[in-house]
This record gives sequence, structure tokens and C-alpha cells, in this order.
Amino acid sequence: MKTKFLTIILLLTTITIGYAQTDMKDMKIPPKETNEVIFTCVMHPEIRSATPGKCPKCGMQLVKKVIKRKDAPKQTPVKNRPIEKTSEEKKMEQRKPDDHSSMYGMPMRDVTNKEEKAVTAETKLKTIKAGKPKKVHYDLYVTDTVVNYTGRHRKAIAINGTIPAPTLYFTQGDTAEISVHNTLKHETSIHWHGVILPNTEDGVSYLTTAPIKPGRSRTFRFPIVQNGTYWYHSHTKVQEQSGMYGALVFYKKEEPDIKQQAIVLSDWADMKPHEIDRSLHNQTDWFSIRKNTVQSYTEAIRKGHFKTKVENEWKRMLAMDVSDVAYDRFLINGDTSLHMPQYKKGDKVKLRIVNGSSSTYFWLKYAGGKITVVANDGEDVVPVEVDRLIIAVAETYDVIITIPEDMNYEFLVTPEDRTKHSSIWLGDGMLMPAERLPKLKYFEGMKMMNGMMKMNGDMSGMEGMAMTNQTMDMNTVMYQEITGKEGNSNSGDSSASMGKSNMDDQKKMSSHDMQGMDMDNAGSDIVTLNYSMLKAPKKTTLPNWPERTFYFNLTGNMNRYVWTIDNKTVSEAKNIYIKKGENIRIVMFNNTMMRHPMHLHGHFFRVLNGTGDYAPLKNVIDIMPMETDTLEFAATESGNWFFHCHILYHMMSGMGRVFSYENSPLNPELPNKRYAQRKLFRDDRMFHLMAEIGLESNGSDGVAMLANTRWKLETMWHLGSQPHHGYESETNIGRYLGRMQWWFVYAGFDYHYKMKDAIRHGEAYNLFGQQSNKNNRSTAVAGIQYTLPMLIIADARIDADGKARFQLSREDIPISKRLRFKFMANTDREYMAGFKYVVTKYFSVSTHYDSDMGIGGGLTITY
Repeated sequence: MKTKFLTIILLLTTITIGYAQTDMKDMKIPPKETNEVIFTCVMHPEIRSATPGKCPKCGMQLVKKVIKRKDAPKQTPVKNRPIEKTSEEKKMEQRKPDDHSSMYGMPMRDVTNKEEKAVTAETKLKTIKAGKPKKVHYDLYVTDTVVNYTGRHRKAIAINGTIPAPTLYFTQGDTAEISVHNTLKHETSIHWHGVILPNTEDGVSYLTTAPIKPGRSRTFRFPIVQNGTYWYHSHTKVQEQSGMYGALVFYKKEEPDIKQQAIVLSDWADMKPHEIDRSLHNQTDWFSIRKNTVQSYTEAIRKGHFKTKVENEWKRMLAMDVSDVAYDRFLINGDTSLHMPQYKKGDKVKLRIVNGSSSTYFWLKYAGGKITVVANDGEDVVPVEVDRLIIAVAETYDVIITIPEDMNYEFLVTPEDRTKHSSIWLGDGMLMPAERLPKLKYFEGMKMMNGMMKMNGDMSGMEGMAMTNQTMDMNTVMYQEITGKEGNSNSGDSSASMGKSNMDDQKKMSSHDMQGMDMDNAGSDIVTLNYSMLKAPKKTTLPNWPERTFYFNLTGNMNRYVWTIDNKTVSEAKNIYIKKGENIRIVMFNNTMMRHPMHLHGHFFRVLNGTGDYAPLKNVIDIMPMETDTLEFAATESGNWFFHCHILYHMMSGMGRVFSYENSPLNPELPNKRYAQRKLFRDDRMFHLMAEIGLESNGSDGVAMLANTRWKLETMWHLGSQPHHGYESETNIGRYLGRMQWWFVYAGFDYHYKMKDAIRHGEAYNLFGQQSNKNNRSTAVAGIQYTLPMLIIADARIDADGKARFQLSREDIPISKRLRFKFMANTDREYMAGFKYVVTKYFSVSTHYDSDMGIGGGLTITY
């Protein structure tokens, strides 16, 4: 009996202890509250430091901040028993990858993870299903900031304290609600690039949306009706170049289970963006000097291309170039190098790549093997493997790469001009660098372009060659990795990349046969992506609607940096009216020597690339020199939509059109249509100030002008250092004529004084036998200038006294990289010749001989 009693007691004790342990496991212990002290920057809240100091971005003193945290005690869960998640944990699971808590409600960047989206679902799942659609809200604060990418502090514009702006994440079916707060001293805007949304939410100031004034906010609301990789940026003047750009990621409702990384590529210049724009219109070759791409006569002789250089200038062309601006840095997520050591052997990583640059194309290569392209401009494509690809300005590509071994593989990003590079390093271990792209053979490109440029400035193309959809990259002749190193026996042949016999064979091919063929790949094992290789996974055919076709001729003048469509800027052309319920086809021919990334707002278009019903959908098309591309879209919207070149400085010059839907309701954002139109047209009508002032021992020669796309107001002077040298001042206003603007008609006033005793023998009469009036000339003038072969300016004028003058002149003949020669001679028996050596963008050492002032030397200031 006693034994039975003890057994019962022992059993009850064991059961009681077991229940007590279970209750302890289930009992909710109040979290312990702790305080964490950090030091952060008011202007850059993403900077967080454990110790006081200065902000590495702007140099401001970091301020102390106390963050209260609730730390739950460590608990060991019972095996096979699920733990109930707290409400805080559930909120964290629902939070977007970059939606970190921060002060002032501004999203914080996790600088250690670099905004990585690591998918945490079980590996056995092929897709991750999204939850119910929801409203996703972001606050974006646009602020002035200071950055230091080059060792020098420069002003910039940041969004939420970062460049690039934070990546915004949504899922298809969500509703976006994005409040933009403008803390700048001037207006701003945000365009949602590639996003299908209501017209008033598109974000183009004075076309679709009212600008966001200083100190004001604007909330954008639109449904997410698509998936893919897109981006957002300012559409106000040149703010994009200053840092206003960021990525948009729209997840699918069932997102593939793969590690992902948002990548934003961009270009940075310490020079102010407005100064870049002004300098391009001024057409000094300072950017070429910095990039070492001047292609001077000395270099041409040294490389055996003197004839090529002469022919180039005989056809009135400037030196060969593939990009306009000499940038100081090329950035990847705001840095020149990005390290992602978390990836291991066998990992597949999707890179969502956005080219958020202002004017730079980028070559993409991977040291770990092939690159698999799975999407372009946000739309899926049938996967295609390539060795490399070039991403145009404003394009996006989704690519998948594999980590072959536990090593550190380089994903190399190289600007098209190959002047610098940036890198993404994936994995950990021994460095596995990608092979660098060699320098371009510019004189080979010049020779090729000479053969395709007519004397009237038109591009002639190649007879029998189908030039469309990037299949004929004529720049291939400059690629040493394909055509051989500079100076080899084949490099002088513009057909070297394929060989003479291969070229002849291709000319016999039909257009259909050439689809998928790429000059870039011909005669080489390198597989380069082009548009003919893109194919939609589903049919993309348009509705059975009436069709209209528009023909666009992309035109431009590199000499004056004027970019147009059909020789008209946005302000000079009428809107293109279309109707809802019709299909629009656009046939574009690029009649310039530059490639142009043409972007259509608010629509996707089919690129007709030979894939029939499966033509890829895009919103940006890169059209190469001499190419003809065809695209089509269904007119399903209303309002006004911008179509323009996405090279920022081409767009500012006027290369665009506005598509307007007929019978659209009045845009409530822009009630005053005339005022809005004037503001919209202001960009390509802008006048740019330019000047060159010589300060030499014999006097001062100079010119100052205000010029825009068509008009120029100019004043010139010659002021001798001695009384007998005399002085002259001439002020003219005139207009450029023709597509190439080789004609310039003008009228103005000329004043010339020279002491009678100082007039040389023979100067009393000009070459026409007319008596000279240069001793005291004060008269109105009218004339016409024409650009001759070799870029010589012929100037014929007559003054109000009936005196005629004919003059030949040229400035800035490139003798060497920095040495320039100029000359002038006219029928008034005046002549001049001189040299200048370019020291900086604004200063040169100069000397010249002038028939009035003699020889002298000193400085020349160029602005």
C-alpha cells in the first residue's frame, strides 16, 4: 500500500512540473526597454555612428539621438511547437526591404546591406505569393546637400538624404501613395518612368503635372498595374544630373524565389549641370581634352590617319566621339565600387539594373560567366544568354548571374567612352576581375563615319545592309577586343570587324536573314545583346483598331549642339494629335552621328524586330546612327504625353514631341494652358552666354555672345594697346538657317577708328577698289555667313555706305591635344594668325599677330 501511494505521488509531481514548464513557455514576459545612443546627421539621417564626429557626406557635426528599444528576453522554444509572433514581428515581416525606421518618418538606408532584397522563402518554393493588395505609402524629402565623390565638396540634390534616392518597393495590385516634400528654394518634380498611371500623375512639370513649389508638398496616387524594374527622377531642368533619381521595384503577385538586388547606375560631374549644358552649346573641346579624345592633326599623323582627319573636316564634321560629357565618376548605388560578400557558390542573383545616368551608356560584363537577360524596361523577355550588353540611358534590364565558386566575382560597369569603370563584387574569397574594355580606336570610327556622311550633312548608310534594332553597331570598328589592337593591318578598313568577304556575303542577305546578326559579334566569340534577340514570352499584338503611321527623322548639329526631330524643337513643332482607340506606328530614322534613347511616357510600345506576334514591349528604344526602327502602340490613354530623347542635354536642346489625345478633358493641374506652354518651351529656347577674351601685350581681341537654338546676339572688339593701333567694335544679331545651320544671316552696327597716320600703305582701298573708311567708320551692316569645307567661315557683308567686305576665318584648329591655331583674312587688307595653348577650361596661354596691332602674347579667357 505504501509503495502504491509513493508511486501516485511521484506521478502527480511529474505531471505538475511538466505543465508548469509549458505555462512558462507560453507566458508573455514583458519586453525590457533599453536606450541606444547614436549620432546622426540632420541632413543625412542615414548616417548613424556610435561616436560623435562629422558627417562624411556634408561635414556637419553629428547630433546625439536616443532610440528606445524593447528587447525581449531570450527564450528557447519547445521543439516542434510553433511560437506565437508578436504584433511588432508581424509588422516587420510586412515591411518593405528598405523601409527601415528612422527619425522624421524618413526611410533609412541600411548601408551594410545596400538595399538588398533577399528572398527568405523556403528553397523548395518556385515562387513567393504576395498577400492581399494594400496601400503603400512613402514620404520623399527633396533637399539640398553636399557630396564628395572626388575629394572636392560639391552641391547636389538628395531625396531622403541619399543619392541615389531610396528604392521604392510595391507589389502588382497595390496602390502607391507617395508624398513628395520640396525643401529646395526652387520648384521640382518627380516623373515615374515607365509606369502606367493617370496623366496628371506622370510628373512632367507644365505638361502633365503642376511643379512642386518650394516649401510645398504633393502626393502622387496611382494603382500598380504592372510588375518589373522601373525608376523615378526629376523632370525639372537639369536636377536629374544633381542626384534626383532612384529605383522602383514592382514585384509580381507570384515573385520568383531568387535573390535580388536593385542596382542604379549614374554619372557624376563636379561641374555644375547648368555649366555642362552651357559648355556643350559653347562647343569648346574641353571635355575631349579631359577624356584624351581630341583627335588632333599631330595624333592623326602619328597614327597614319592624316587623310582621315582632313576628310573629316572637309565634310564639316567635328572629331569622332561617343559621349558628350567628361564625367568625374560613374556610380553604382552612389559608389564607384560595391561589395556583396553574402553570395555563395551556386547562388543565382537577379540584378535589377537601372541606367539612371543623365547622358551615359554603360557596357555590362561579368567575370563569373554568361549574363542571362530576363527583362527589359520592366517587361519580361524570353531568357537569352550573352557575354555582354550595353544599357542605354533610361533603360532597365533584369539579368540573372550565377556565382560559380566561393570567390569574389566582378560585375564590370564601363561607360561607352571607356574612360573609367565601376564594379560590383559578388561573393567572398579570391578576387576574380573581369577583363577591362580597351580604349576606343577613334580614328577608325572617324574613317567609317567619313564614308557614310554626305557633303550636305545627311547620313547615307550602307547599301544592302539592314540597319535596325542595334544589329549593325557601326562603332564596332573602334572595338579593339573585336577588330584588333590599334595599328594592326586590318584596323584601317571600315569593314574590318567582319572582313571584306564577310561584308560582301552580308550584302546579299535579305533583311529577314540579318535578324539576330550583330556586327559586334561578327568574327568574334563575344556575344553582345541587341534588340533582335529580345522576344516577349506572350503575344503582344495590338487590338484590331485603325492604324496611323508617323515618320520621324532624328536630326542634329553637333557643331552648335542642337538636337531636333525633323529639324524642329519641341517649342517649334505642333503637338501630334492622336485618338483613343487607334494604333499608332512610328518609323524613326537616325540622321545623326549620335545614338538616341527615345522614351515615350505613359505607354509601352512594340519594337518590330522580326519576332512577329511576340515583339518585345519597351518604353525606351536606343536608335543608333543611320538606323531605322519601327515601333507601335495602342492609344488607350488621354491627355498629353512626352516623347523625347532621354539624354538630358539633348532633351534640354529640344529633341522631343508631345502626343496629345483629342477630346481630352481639361487638366486641372494646369488651368492656364498658355502659361504652362510657355514654361514648357522655355528649356529649348534658353539663351546661353559665351565669351572669349584675349588679354595680350598688343591689346585685346574678344567676342561675347548670347545664343540659343536659332538666334545669336554677338559683339566683337579689337582694342590696341597703343593709340596708333586703333580700335573696332561690331555688334550683330542674326539667325541660323538650314538643318545643319551652315548659313547665318545677320544685321548690326560697326564702329572702327584708326588714326590716319597709322593706316598702312595700301590700306586706303580695299581689294574691291573701294575707298576704305576704317579711319572713322560708324555704320550699319548686313551680311551672311556660310560654313565651308574644313569648317572655314566665309563672311560676306555690306555696310550702309555701300562698302563690301569678304572674310575667311577659322578658330580652334586642333594642332595637338591642347594647342590650337586660328586665322583670319579679309578684303579690307586685314589679317590675323595666332596660337593658344589650353591650360584649363577657362584659361589659355596665347599669342597672335594682327595686321593692325602687330604681334603680342598673353592670356585668353574662355567662358
